[in-house]
Amino acid sequence: MDKFRIRGGKPLRGKVEIGGAKNSALPCLAATLLTAETVTLHNVPYVKDLITQRRLLEDLGATVLTPELRTHKVTAGNIEVFEAPYELVKTMRASVLALGPLLGRFGQAKVSLPGGCAIGTRPIDLHLKAFEQLGASVSLESGDVVARAPNGRLVGAEIDFEKVTVTGTENVMMAAALAKGKTTIKNAAEEPEIEDLAELLNKMGARIKGAGTSVIEIEGVESLGGAQHTIIPDRIETGTFMVAAAITGGEIEIKSCRPDHLTAVIAKLREAGVEIEELNSSTLLVRRSAGGLKAKDVTTEPHPHFPTDMQAQYMALMTQAEGEANVVETIFENRFMHASELIRMGADISINGNTATVRGRSQLMGARIIASDLRASASLVLAALCAEGETIIDRVYHIDRGYETIVRKLGNLGADIERLTDGLAVGAE
Repeated sequence: MDKFRIRGGKPLRGKVEIGGAKNSALPCLAATLLTAETVTLHNVPYVKDLITQRRLLEDLGATVLTPELRTHKVTAGNIEVFEAPYELVKTMRASVLALGPLLGRFGQAKVSLPGGCAIGTRPIDLHLKAFEQLGASVSLESGDVVARAPNGRLVGAEIDFEKVTVTGTENVMMAAALAKGKTTIKNAAEEPEIEDLAELLNKMGARIKGAGTSVIEIEGVESLGGAQHTIIPDRIETGTFMVAAAITGGEIEIKSCRPDHLTAVIAKLREAGVEIEELNSSTLLVRRSAGGLKAKDVTTEPHPHFPTDMQAQYMALMTQAEGEANVVETIFENRFMHASELIRMGADISINGNTATVRGRSQLMGARIIASDLRASASLVLAALCAEGETIIDRVYHIDRGYETIVRKLGNLGADIERLTDGLAVGAE
């Protein structure tokens, strides 16, 4: 099992290119199941979750070609299997996104209950209830969700989510694109990834309005066609490198990003003593301010507020800030699993329910630690970069799910980091 070895204390300096958004590429790849024509996606990040999603498409019968790095040409013309098996779904909960397009196009789908990060139950009940409102019969059989549309086609309906759900919004949006009549999604997720998926679907011939707001309207069409689309930059990777610059006391120019997708993160980091200069619409220059980092409370909330996917990285940053910060997690109930590992490195953190209190200016020390989920992995890497001595991070397969060539990117910025396999260093990613 691979590990990272990091020797901390080096300020990171230089330039880094941000890759495509994993959380946008996943639903966009699923959307290719809605048409028999070829859909070409550019800027698809080369991370494990996307490799898994590609395998899923191929298992269903789609042809996936990669004529060049980060470009996927998907043709789902000969789909004969309508089942996403447990072997794939258990490693990545986004496999559940096959439900919507399979049900929308073929009127049937069978998908194992999802796995992925251990950060809470994340039930898909909201997805299933919405599919029932669209006319599908939904049942649970031996750990599989089985859904069927009467007469082979869903019927438009008004969906009012009782809780904001990103994958639920995406799933319903894809299913409703081919439903008969109009579907309205209320209390819809407003993330940039929702807008990106809607843009792709509209290029394919869908009629979707309101994506990026709390109310989305979909006028169902008979069929969808091929399209070309470029995936948006990964806002969480961008935020992670912003924290990397600040926590190490360095200066990083972050290129190929979308600052407009990170307004809440940028505002909070500026409050906390991080200087962020927008050089242009796709480039940020980030450094720690001369006055140092200041502890500032944060609460995770759905977009456009502070994202839960940046909570762990922010907690790592607060270990180096002056004062006491409360980090409140409102999205997932188990998302403080990284705190115990930060404490092993010398952080002063106490947890009460969904609030972690971080008392800052801790001298972190290198240690052997274990990553528990994707974003926790990122927070531990950040902590190790500013810690004294050597840190060994185990179970880094979590970070491989969402960060493309992170060892190479950090190494190019001056980090002393290497990947170990069975204790042996391996070459650059």
